[in-house]
This record gives sequence, C-alpha cells and structure tokens, in this order.
Amino acid sequence: MDNGEISYRRYIAGDDNGFVEIVRDYKDGLLLYLNGITGNISFAEELMEETFFKLAVKKPVFRGKSSFKTWLYSIGRNAAIDGLRKNSRISFMSINDYTDIADEHDIETEYFKEEQKIMLHKTLHNLKSDYRQVLYLTYFEDFTIDDAAVIMKKNKKQINNLLYRAKQSLKNELEKGGFVYERL
Repeated sequence: MDNGEISYRRYIAGDDNGFVEIVRDYKDGLLLYLNGITGNISFAEELMEETFFKLAVKKPVFRGKSSFKTWLYSIGRNAAIDGLRKNSRISFMSINDYTDIADEHDIETEYFKEEQKIMLHKTLHNLKSDYRQVLYLTYFEDFTIDDAAVIMKKNKKQINNLLYRAKQSLKNELEKGGFVYERL
C-alpha cells in the first residue's frame, strides 16, 4: 500500500487527518495535470477541488487495481473531461509551470536554459492533446506506461504508440525551429 491509500483508508475509517494528508500530498501534481488538460489554471483549481470533494463526500471505493495516485488522477481526468464538455473550451497550459529552473549561478547558462524551456513550451503547445497528456504523465509526473494507460483510458500498446508518436512529433517540431532537445 502506498501512503495515499493508507491515508484514504484512515479517512474512510473516520480520521479526517487522512484526507488532509491526501490533499497535501497530491494537490500540486493534480492541479498541474488538470491545468495541462484545460489550459486554464482557475478552471483546473475548480476541477481539483471537485476531485477532492468527490473523495470527501461520495467516498468512492478504492479497489486497489492501480496505485492510489493513478486512481486519483483518473477521477481528476474524468472531472476535467466532463467540465470541458460543459464549458466547450479546450486549451493547454504552459510547460513553464511544470519545470523547475536548475540551481545555476551562471547567468548565461540560466538564460539558455530558459530559452530552451520557452521553445519546448511553444512546441508542446502545438502538439495534439493526447501527445501533451502522455508526455506530461510519463515525463513530468513519472507515471508508468500502465498508469498512464489507466488515466487516459487506453491500453498499454496504445500508450506506447502514442508516446512514440508524441516524442517524434515533438522532435520534428523542435527541429523545425532549429532546436534539438537532448532527452528525445
């Protein structure tokens, strides 16, 4: 059992501190993921609150078929899809919100890194929605292929294919701009 599952079981048993721990541990990552789907931080905050509200009020059963984090992100993704259908607006977030700047004291190095991030952000923004999602889940959130498949409601082969195509598309777009990203 992971910490989220333990905290959730404590909350279901009546310990409100378990819910506080869940919110503390998962709110930032969930918010960034939802913002990646919606492209609107305010809307993503509403969806994050809705996700935690569902846990607090409806207390859905966690069956343990995946990790607690995967299960929670799936609930959040479903809320985002429902919210987007209701609001009929789709856009995606800035990659700058996901990444940290390395602790470098060399101003020139920091400048070049920032320029690379801006280029990566602009390029990611031009990719298909599924490509952005799979790249975010696997590279920024470190989800496994299996977990990404559960969250995106696809099978493992589809996620592998999607990830391959997303990396190729990202690489091609970056090269068009005269930039080669080292991790691809």
